[in-house]
Parts: sequence; structure tokens; C-alpha cells
Amino acid sequence: MHGVGYASPDWPVALATMRHSGWLRPDRLMAFTSCVRRRPRLAGLVRRCFDLPLFQGERVKPTENKIDPWRVKRLRASVERRAPLDSALLLERESDELIAEVLAELRPSQALHILDRLPDERQRRIAEDLTETVEAQWALNHSYGEDTVGRLMEPPSAVFHREERVGDVIKQLRTTMKEVLFTYAYVNDEADCLRGLVVMRDLLMADENQTLGEIMVPDPFSLSPETQVLDAMQEVVKRHYPVYPVCDDNGRLIGLVPGYLLFEAQTYEITAQTGRMVGVEREERITTPWSRCFVFRHPWLQLNLLTAFVAALVVGIFESTIQQVVALAVFLPVLAGQSGNTGCQALAVTLRSLTLGEIRDGSSLRLVRKEAALGLGNGFLVGLVAAAGMLAYAYLTGAGDALILAVIVLLAMGGSCVVSGVTG
Repeated sequence: MHGVGYASPDWPVALATMRHSGWLRPDRLMAFTSCVRRRPRLAGLVRRCFDLPLFQGERVKPTENKIDPWRVKRLRASVERRAPLDSALLLERESDELIAEVLAELRPSQALHILDRLPDERQRRIAEDLTETVEAQWALNHSYGEDTVGRLMEPPSAVFHREERVGDVIKQLRTTMKEVLFTYAYVNDEADCLRGLVVMRDLLMADENQTLGEIMVPDPFSLSPETQVLDAMQEVVKRHYPVYPVCDDNGRLIGLVPGYLLFEAQTYEITAQTGRMVGVEREERITTPWSRCFVFRHPWLQLNLLTAFVAALVVGIFESTIQQVVALAVFLPVLAGQSGNTGCQALAVTLRSLTLGEIRDGSSLRLVRKEAALGLGNGFLVGLVAAAGMLAYAYLTGAGDALILAVIVLLAMGGSCVVSGVTG
């Protein structure tokens, strides 16, 4: 620092410029505070420009209406790794302005999911602090129901008219691609109705004087914003397009949905289904606080305990019979386990068929008959093995009527597998 005119009037401007440009951050400045302390005038300049505690015990006055860009980046990184509910809980302690800055860095669909889980009185205020484009898209997405394609929409980009020439479009796209990532160019008519799309390869290979109407793919496939995500996934499962346009009832292009978002949303639903079977809510993740996990899980455990009491009551009704034939009590867990496995198999196949859209109207009865037949066949074969086990156990322990006990186990196994397969 020797030989440098740090007392020059240009120093405050230079320090402030370096701070706002991001070159000098507070953590970097703190590294040479020991040097600054020996130069009172420079220390005063740094303190005024950066509000840093250069001396031990010195407190910094909070600056109002100033959002730290580094804090925005840290919060964005944390939010992107969390479920929407956990993200809302993390951001709920922050100011509306800071939340708006963080949400503006996210995809509109992701920002919408987080906004929906914030308190109602804050949602509108935060939406007003967002940029006009994001706010308008948020309002549009919010007008559609949950689990619909409309909630996943992003603002349409690279939209042109069919009369525009290829050379002019390429020049515009060179500017647009610096701000927005796009895959196709969309062609609208005068009423903003989608009439076609242009693949980038076709656009680059075309003559500069050709119009988009000459090289576009007419009447492309599109989704409706009211379509459920599950139904939309069934429509696109064999198309594999990177991006899908979303049009309203009049054919107007109102948004775009990346293909991965549809499958991401549905994958999230599918993975949540297994959790719901054992009392785990769809919002619970590894990062969810233990107190909230307790609220999610405990009610299901109480309900499960109630069903266990019902099962115990049924066993208690036949307590006298079990006391007379103790061998039956040994095979109760075997019957329960096998019937439970049969039900889980039927449930897994049914969930998969629902996801892939293989279950059509009128096919439910046929599916029930199929699972009943499978339960009967599997129950009979498994019951034969269980009956042989009961027969051997009865002979070894000296229990009477071994053959009758074996037949009872065979019938019980077959009947329980049929019931569990149908209900599964």
C-alpha cells in the first residue's frame, strides 16, 4: 500500500465500484483488515463503503432495503435441493423482497410450488415484487388447478409469424439465446394461435430468403393447460419431444412445458405413492425437520395400531379353538405374510398399469377376475406346501387330526390369497 494515495478523493468511488462489480467481497476485505487498521483514513473509507467491523467490538448498523446477492445465491442453492414445503419453511423467515429475488432465479413452476405453500397474505405481496414476466406467468399458472399442465408452464420464447424470413429470424435468435434457452421456434398467426414449429436444423439449412411458413412443421402436437399431469404423461410417453407447447381452447400459445418436467412431476408422485402406503407424506424428504416428520408419520402409526387391535380381536374370538389346537397359532404368521405378499404384487402391477395408461374404461372387472384367478392359483400351490408343513408339524408334536389341520391351512391360504389379490 506504500506509495498509493489512499487519501485521494477517488478512493471512495473506486472502492464502491469494486464492491458493486463483485470483485471485492466483504470476505476478501476482511483478509487485509490488519493492514487497514494501521491506516485510519483508509479504514474510515472502507468502513463507510462496506459497513465492515474493522475493529474488535465494532458493530455494523443494518442497511435497509439492501439485498445481498451472495445471500440470494446461497438461498437459491438451498431451495433447489429441497421439497417445496421445506423451501417455503426456509424462506418464510426472510423478507418479501428477498424471497422475490430468490424465486425470480427459479423456474416459474418451481417458484409457483413454493409460493403456494407460503402464507396466503404474503403470496400476493411477493408476486408483486417479481418481474413483470414472472408475475404474469405466475398469475396465469395459478389460475389452473393443482397437478395440471398449466401449473408447470414456462413463458413462451422464440415466437414468430409465418411471414418472417429465415435470415431475420436467425439474427433475432442470436440475441435471444443469450437470455433464454430454447429448442424450437414457434410460428403463430395474427391471433397468436399456434400454426407450426421450426426445428433448429431446418432453420439453419434453409435459405435466408425463405419464410418460416415454408419450412415449418404444420399443426404440431400441443397440450392443454387443464390436462392432468398423469394424462399428459400418457400422451407424450411415446413422443419424447424435449419441449411441448401449451395452447388454450382457442389454440393460442400460452406457455411451454419441458418434457422432463412432466416426467419429473409424475416420478415425484409415483415415489410418493409407496410412502403414502406406510404413512409418509409426499412432502417429506431427508431435509425435512424431525418435528414435521413426527406430525406426518405419527397419525398413521396410531391408525395402524387400531387395525392391529382389530386383528387381535378376531384372533381373540377364536381363542378357545386355538387353545384346543395350538398348532394353528404357529401358522397364523405364515398365512398373514403370504396373503400380504400377494396383495403387494397385485398393487404394484395395478399402479404400473395406471401410470402407463393401460387400464381403460370397462377393463376393471376383467382385472379383478384376473387377480382373483392368480390369487386362487398361487394360494393353492403355496397352500399345498403350507399344508405339508402343517402335516409334518402335527405329527412331530403329536397334535391330533393332522390331516384335517392340513386341509384347513390349504383352504385358509387359498382364500386369503384370493381376497388379498382382489383388494390389492
